[in-house]
Amino acid sequence: MEQSHPTLTSWLLLALLGLIWGSSFLGVELALDGFGPVTVAAFRITLAAAILTAWAYGAGYGLPDTHTPMGRRIWLGCIGMGLFTNAIPFALLSWGQQHTTSGFAGLTMAIVPLFTLVLAHHLVPGERITWRRAIGFAIGFVGVLVLIGTSDLTESDGGLWLAKLACVGAAACYATGSIITRRTPQGPFPSFAAGGLIVATIVIVPFALLREGVPHAASSIPVLGAVYLGLFPTAFATIILVYVVRTAGPSFLSLVNYQVPVWAVLIGAVVLNEAVPPQLLWAMLLILTGVAIAQFGRRKKPVT
Repeated sequence: MEQSHPTLTSWLLLALLGLIWGSSFLGVELALDGFGPVTVAAFRITLAAAILTAWAYGAGYGLPDTHTPMGRRIWLGCIGMGLFTNAIPFALLSWGQQHTTSGFAGLTMAIVPLFTLVLAHHLVPGERITWRRAIGFAIGFVGVLVLIGTSDLTESDGGLWLAKLACVGAAACYATGSIITRRTPQGPFPSFAAGGLIVATIVIVPFALLREGVPHAASSIPVLGAVYLGLFPTAFATIILVYVVRTAGPSFLSLVNYQVPVWAVLIGAVVLNEAVPPQLLWAMLLILTGVAIAQFGRRKKPVT
């Protein structure tokens, strides 16, 4: 059931959300100049967890209850969301961006709806793959092959194509996290989001310390990049997401999938002076076309 018709505020917040998520890859690029990739992921998750936990308690929701069967099921969803929406993909993207561009990493996020399509077919009742969705997936998959590039698979060091696969793997994690979120019993979203980030913090911080040690003092730019990641793409974006879903519906929110890769490529080219090869543009066109075909008409389901 859709929440309501989108308002001007909903459209403006959707555009802002696309910009914030698209700029997150710039933040990672800046933070990597002073910190290791897992440390960058741990910092942004920990900061966002503190902010959203304070938000959940300040709004009167608190964390999910552990004394009821429903509350324990929600906590299981928090574990899945914390791992597959935060800890694992943030670490993979940060590691991948050591070897590839921020624009490439951002473009891989357009693959999320395609992975979600396949997972939902098997795990979500009523989300079967139709011929239209299958055609959209096939076109998008060709775009993924163009994005990764067959020439990189034969490189002697293997570093570049492994980095590209890490970014694609992050997209698969986001799709898995979205399915887990959909199958988790409904409750106050601030509680669920805070719980997921707390779980992610518990997992990622020890791993970061074991793998990269205690971070040393860095210059101001990497610190600002890490703080930006925690404040905006991780914490503030979640608050915007909640408002958009509640006022305009989850199907409307899916339109952000078309914005994030475009912003990521533009910001990488303008701010970081990254090259935009024709291969990247062709991949973007194919992937977004496939997503559009697969999602066309889904928002016109009757309200029940």
